[in-house]
Amino acid sequence: MNKKKHLVTAALPYANGPVHIGHMAGCYLPADIYARYQRAKGEDVLFVCGSDEHGVAITIKAKKEGITPQQVVDKYNGIIKDAFANFGITFDIYSRTSNPTHHETAQAFFKDLYDKGAFEEKETEQYYDVEAQQFLADRYIIGTCPVCSNPNAYGDQCENCGTSLDPKELKDVRSALSDSKPELRTSKNWFLNLGDLAEKPEFKEYSKRVEGWKSNVKGQFNSWINQGLHARAMTRDLDWGIKVPIEGVEGKVLYVWFDAPIGYISATKEYFEQKGTVDEWKNWWQDQENTNLVHFIGKDNIVFHTLIFPMMLLEHGGYVLPTQVPANEFLNLEGQKISTSRNWAIWLHEYLEDFPNRTDELRYVLTSIAPETKDADFTWRDYQLKVNSELVAILGNFVNRALVLTHKFYEGVVPTTNGEFAELAAPTNDLHQETKRAFDAMETSLQSFKFREAQAELMNIARAGNKYMGDTEPWKLIKQDPEQTAFVIKNCLDLCLQIANVAAPILPATAHRIKEQLNVADKTYAFGLDVSLEGGHTINKAEHLFKNIDDKEIEKQLEKLEANKKENAVVTETTVAPAKPEIVFDDFAKMDIRIGTILEAERVPKTDKLMKLLVDTGVDKRTVVSGIAQHFEAADIIGKQVSILINLAPRKLKGIESQGMILMAEDASGKLHFVNPNDEVENGSGVS
Repeated sequence: MNKKKHLVTAALPYANGPVHIGHMAGCYLPADIYARYQRAKGEDVLFVCGSDEHGVAITIKAKKEGITPQQVVDKYNGIIKDAFANFGITFDIYSRTSNPTHHETAQAFFKDLYDKGAFEEKETEQYYDVEAQQFLADRYIIGTCPVCSNPNAYGDQCENCGTSLDPKELKDVRSALSDSKPELRTSKNWFLNLGDLAEKPEFKEYSKRVEGWKSNVKGQFNSWINQGLHARAMTRDLDWGIKVPIEGVEGKVLYVWFDAPIGYISATKEYFEQKGTVDEWKNWWQDQENTNLVHFIGKDNIVFHTLIFPMMLLEHGGYVLPTQVPANEFLNLEGQKISTSRNWAIWLHEYLEDFPNRTDELRYVLTSIAPETKDADFTWRDYQLKVNSELVAILGNFVNRALVLTHKFYEGVVPTTNGEFAELAAPTNDLHQETKRAFDAMETSLQSFKFREAQAELMNIARAGNKYMGDTEPWKLIKQDPEQTAFVIKNCLDLCLQIANVAAPILPATAHRIKEQLNVADKTYAFGLDVSLEGGHTINKAEHLFKNIDDKEIEKQLEKLEANKKENAVVTETTVAPAKPEIVFDDFAKMDIRIGTILEAERVPKTDKLMKLLVDTGVDKRTVVSGIAQHFEAADIIGKQVSILINLAPRKLKGIESQGMILMAEDASGKLHFVNPNDEVENGSGVS
């Protein structure tokens, strides 16, 4: 039987700007931890990524900066690639979709499907800018949002309220190119009928594996299927992109979401071309029995990686399908949504400039708040607290004390000990039991993509070391029993090595520094706790692994964000509705309000406002019809925790029995917001 291969992909970042910490927490850091973990276990791993250099976002950026699209992608591909490398993301290859190998691969893929009759040729009406003399992609179309009345909504989405849109839903439409009013004209494109593909036995068989995936991924997948899939254009009327490989067709390119995921395949091809084994890529992409394909993405890319790309692969035939798609939710910044257009972000390359040689601090903080099940929030104060009170005070403190005492008592030489001391049996057994428990839990979490939990267990190992040192007090014991002290110090040094060994996937720079100080940086160990130092081995000088973040450093970062906020400030007036009539406590006490999780969501047909939800209340799973469809996309709220009134009398809405009410907050603009807990709590928890 062949050895299992782990093909790990991370979403291709758009080369129209740098990457920020939201990208890192949502996709690239989890992917790197997983790839490092599998390598540490001795598994075969190929970790691929690259810049996504096509699509309308690139051309818009080019027009804004007054340069060509090629100059845009060359500029930002360099910034992104360097930032990833300097942060220590261990891609085996970081490619780009503008290279010839990708163009050839994507065109050949499209042509294969075209020759098989997979596409439907259709004429549709699209907006056309007469002055610019070109059809307008969705992002070139601007108008008034039908939901929140934002006058600058795009044709595909309103960035003010987050609603996904169709260009024809906008009012007062204008072109982003000329600011003139566009007209509707007929254009021919090639569509993939997703509804038909979803009914094929091969896709239904693939769908079974989705049931074992994360709830947010499974929820979005099922929501799209339940709402009914339609034909989707796989070509666009643009000049920038991969030319449609059909004879006689001009001015059309492949839809960016058709060509982008093929970038994983072309990057793999490029990797093996560079190694001189051109056909080796097939052993990764076409060995369906022995390849474990894992896509790391953000939640906004779920539909493409779980539905459209697998459908493309199935239609082509012969390719592996994803084994897992552990998509994360979004990371906010200081209580606000990260916005590249408003420059409300912490850019990775700027962090590396402001905090040189401190990559593990950011890795640690982002992993500790990883948005694995719900949106999370990064704040600079929390960053400071976690570095100072956890990395410095727990992990760094234990390692430093162990090494300092070794130099103080034994001149930097690992003591030799064969003793068995009854007085030390209890704390030593406690140490070994806790470290084994924590490591086993850590490895289980790494295997199930729960990196936040894995890191917490890693820190528990360091906590166990501090407790052991506190229980045995070697600085006092040395005066009473040098042999027992040697036994304690040896255990502490071995634990330092064990920490370095198992911390490597999560905190690689820290793991390497520990090994350097232990003077074993040139040695490779099997992943796990079964490692130790030999008596008589000389260690290097003890140096602090981390240093405290002072208030001035944090204030500087907060001032930078505040400057960005003022620069992009939008003044709005808010009004608050008057209070309702007074009630007595008994009226309130009758309401049974619980915390629940949305498992499924779909719009109610032939209605504008109603959405049908399946909610896990902790008590049961029940259907609720809620008037939120104008404010949220069904796919975006799967997995969200909500407050639900569960003892409201059932009521039929559009023929559907609604068994409760979701509590919402409405702001002055009429926008609805979920009333949910800051931290994830158990379903069924009471709200009082």
